[in-house]
Amino acid sequence: MKILMVNKFLYHRGGAETYAFELADYLRQQGHDVQFFGMEDSRNVYGNELNLNVSHVEFRGVSVRQVTYPFRIIYSREARRKIRQVLNDFQPDYVHLNNINFQLTPSILYEIHAQGIPMIQTLHDFQLVCPNHMMYREHDTTICEKCKGRRYHECVRHRCIHNSRVKSFFGAVEGWLYHRLRTYEMIDAFIAPSQFLADKMVAFGEDGRRIHTIHNFIKRDYDQMQFEKQDYFLYFGRLSIQKGIPTLLRVIRSLPEVPFLIAGGGELEEEVKQANLANLKFVGFKTGEELVKLIGEARATLLPTEWYENCPMAVLESLMVGTPVIGSRIGGIPELVDHEVDGLLFPAADEAALRQQVQRLWSQPDTAAAMAVKARQKVEAFSIDTYGDRLMNLVTPLLKNGRSNP
Repeated sequence: MKILMVNKFLYHRGGAETYAFELADYLRQQGHDVQFFGMEDSRNVYGNELNLNVSHVEFRGVSVRQVTYPFRIIYSREARRKIRQVLNDFQPDYVHLNNINFQLTPSILYEIHAQGIPMIQTLHDFQLVCPNHMMYREHDTTICEKCKGRRYHECVRHRCIHNSRVKSFFGAVEGWLYHRLRTYEMIDAFIAPSQFLADKMVAFGEDGRRIHTIHNFIKRDYDQMQFEKQDYFLYFGRLSIQKGIPTLLRVIRSLPEVPFLIAGGGELEEEVKQANLANLKFVGFKTGEELVKLIGEARATLLPTEWYENCPMAVLESLMVGTPVIGSRIGGIPELVDHEVDGLLFPAADEAALRQQVQRLWSQPDTAAAMAVKARQKVEAFSIDTYGDRLMNLVTPLLKNGRSNP
């Protein structure tokens, strides 16, 4: 089978890229031919036989006063022209879309549809219904659902995109335009990595019949490794307000007898470094086996996020190596963590509740050990083989139809 994987970034950047690259590698191992289409960048690690991608477009930090900029991020003639060439050359059986907005733009959907090629899209965020894709305003740290009912003017009112009224205006125009044109109805099926995201899409007016929940997968590179548990709690990931770092630091400060490790980077890195807490060790950004060892040896990992996480890899990475998770009861996290079984949940942003759960596993190491056993037992449900089977079950009927949704 020939599969064209589409994502605006073709280098290692975030969760969407990790998903697309690892899924492509798996599909190739299964005998499929996979090529990529995205944006030009010297860091690209994947591409297509024509070496044809869209010219680089930077959304953050670019002045919208550039004459062609506002139009290019809404509809890209270049992207449609170039994907036409790639489609004609590769002739894929189906196209697997990931993140496309602002850089590739939905213009490519018209070309794929015109050629009668089935399309599926994995939803890595809320871009179908939210112009800033997050349902979260970074500049005032607020969960936001004000665009519900296609009220995209609320995006402009609250400066939801980069705290810029102008950028928010063009984001709102894009959202309004493509829903007015029913552009996204060309996509045959959507994959939601959490039931929470799927339910939000339906609540905001999307057709639930085309949305299929398939939780993300985890590569089982380290699941057979054994770890000797140490006495510390670990947070790893982005250091930002929406990840609950200020709340976490207050909890750490209030529990001087409990050791904590933080691994990661981000805008609050200096705040973490300057916390000057005797029970906190900041180890910086870690990857690979070094990070896996930190996760595997922790009594529990902490996920105090305060925004709508969908299917955070931090949970799956913890379960894979037998480490319980103490996570916020928000977004898709409760779908991954079974409360009192392989971890503990608490209300998001509730400092006292987080403190209580940490204290519980600190004072009850046997409870943490029992949860660790249950965590490892869950890994099979999130294996890439399981994911691949569910993906093929979704794709196969589309291929039999032979054309994208009319």
